[in-house]
Amino acid sequence: MKFFTLVLLTIFFSCHKNISNTKTASNIESTKNNRTEKKGEIELYDINKAEVMLEEDLSFNGILGRFFKINEFENVFGKPDSIVLVSKTELCSYIFENEDGSKDLKDKFFYKDGSRFENSKNEIAVDEFRFTKNNFIKFKNIILNSETTKEDLKKYFPYAMKHIENIDVQNDGEMEVIQLREDKQNKSEGHILLFIKYNKLQYMHWWFPC
Repeated sequence: MKFFTLVLLTIFFSCHKNISNTKTASNIESTKNNRTEKKGEIELYDINKAEVMLEEDLSFNGILGRFFKINEFENVFGKPDSIVLVSKTELCSYIFENEDGSKDLKDKFFYKDGSRFENSKNEIAVDEFRFTKNNFIKFKNIILNSETTKEDLKKYFPYAMKHIENIDVQNDGEMEVIQLREDKQNKSEGHILLFIKYNKLQYMHWWFPC
């Protein structure tokens, strides 16, 4: 049985404070143990029971899936605010990799309105998506946006919200986070994280261990 731990998150987004003005979930400094007191016992988070958010059930701004072309990015989001070579970052896992596990050093990160997209040749994929006035996600028949509250999330993801975590995120301060599965069979080691602050949904991130 896999138990939820966010200690692993200390390894992702470690370098972005110096390469972009966007706020990313980098250098998470501390987490609290996720426990729920129930009838005198401690109930630990079981990722196998968490709700699933499949890629095929998502559309960004109601138009794009997670993977798309550069021209589609520009049509929906506009020109990127900044572009950074992957080789200039210290991230240890990527969406696009060569068959031998290596990374094309020409690959880039596109930053737009606080969101981060990974680019390889003509392909782009969402890595971290910031909810703004104009940026939202359609998940099945549900709209997730910057006005989505914790009470809303409790309706959509009751198990994950029951085990919500408090964490300290560089540039964003103290936030809350929930963890969702990205596949029904639990074959993936990665998870989808939803970050919350001031009772509102802030951004989502696909997390994968090194």
